Amino acid sequence: MLFNSFEFLFAFLPVVCVVYFGLARVASPRVARCWLAVASFCFYAYWDVRYVPLLAGSVVFNFFTARRRWLVVGILGNIAALGYYKYTGFFLTSLNSAAGLHLTVPAIILPLGISFFTFTQIAYLVDACREKIRHYDFVDYALFVSYFPHLLAGPILHHAQMMPQFAGPVRFNMDRFSAGVSLFAAGLAKKILVADIVAPIATQGFSNAATLTFGPAWIAALAYTIQIYFDFSGYTDMARGASKMLGIELPINFNSPYQARNLQDFWQRWHITLSRFMRDYLFYNVGGGSRTVAMRYLATIVTFTIAGLWHGANWTFVIWGLLNGVGIVAVRLFPIHLPAWLARAVTFVTVTLLWVWFRAANVSDAWHMCSTMLGGKGWLVGLQVPQTTLALMAAALLVAWLAPNSQKLFDRPVIAPVWRVALGILLAVSIASLQHASEFLYFNF
Repeated sequence: MLFNSFEFLFAFLPVVCVVYFGLARVASPRVARCWLAVASFCFYAYWDVRYVPLLAGSVVFNFFTARRRWLVVGILGNIAALGYYKYTGFFLTSLNSAAGLHLTVPAIILPLGISFFTFTQIAYLVDACREKIRHYDFVDYALFVSYFPHLLAGPILHHAQMMPQFAGPVRFNMDRFSAGVSLFAAGLAKKILVADIVAPIATQGFSNAATLTFGPAWIAALAYTIQIYFDFSGYTDMARGASKMLGIELPINFNSPYQARNLQDFWQRWHITLSRFMRDYLFYNVGGGSRTVAMRYLATIVTFTIAGLWHGANWTFVIWGLLNGVGIVAVRLFPIHLPAWLARAVTFVTVTLLWVWFRAANVSDAWHMCSTMLGGKGWLVGLQVPQTTLALMAAALLVAWLAPNSQKLFDRPVIAPVWRVALGILLAVSIASLQHASEFLYFNF
């Protein structure tokens, strides 16, 4: 079930909220949490009921593994499941290509959210073995893992942020609920009125990457740069907004990343929970805590390369992660102090070029498109995009470059009347434009 669907907006979410607070009032908070866990599994089942046993099995396996502090068994089990569903095809295809083999590549469907609930539970396992957590009961743990606002595309949850909230009292708060509705409306508008509109431009451009000239290549790359920003930040706003309606705070996952002044700053703003996970559970374990500077730089590159592979089973993602890691090391080795506006511009152009590797279907397309954007085929502009679309893209970029974060505007109990009116209009236009629900980009990762 998608956040941007009539089923979620007018059936699932209202019913979940009413029953959740009603049960907390007439029964107990524990009964309400049981309902929320069941609703979360139903939310997952709406996509494909056949994969509910996978989610349930993962929850049971990790819960009991954590209680026994079987760290190696737990991590191997999680990596095995993730590796089978996400990387079997990639591994066999690469092996066939490298060794000239003809192994059969099975058609394995990637279960939605597996990367997110796997990383969430690996962190829990590690901290359990480090004795950094107190053990909660099974219902609270099952809710922690399956909690529907984060389940399909994050943010990656940490037990220290979430488990005390799940174990706490359940009370309806109108101010918090109102703030949640506002934040959800902002995210819905980002998805429907920006990301989904520019998506066809990016799709058309990247489908013809090898034949594009300078101008169309940049338009396609910028369209995807806008699409992924407003798609993912829109999902994050909707996830946080829906959760806030239930009185539960999800961690912030975005902090105006296109306003970053270098690549390292960008990764402290983009997908913050993933960056935090990679730092705490990978970077320090591959040499990031070493006193040797060279080892720390190597750990940075390794960490980002693995982060690239986490995003997708394709060599383009590996190269994208590697380039990000090398870029961050370069920032540390050769710090250059530029005016703020110029630093932002250079960083944005760099990120846009890197997104080409993230979006391209293969290495060849990514290479052709980047070389074209850098003048490899000359400087022919030749744009064939409607002016209204170009205006939307320009406006979206200005918002991403200059506007405050969504949480600064809408994630608070008291919202200025002008913003309430604006959000009401955006919500109405978004719902009116919701002809069919489109998936979020991060569902694929």
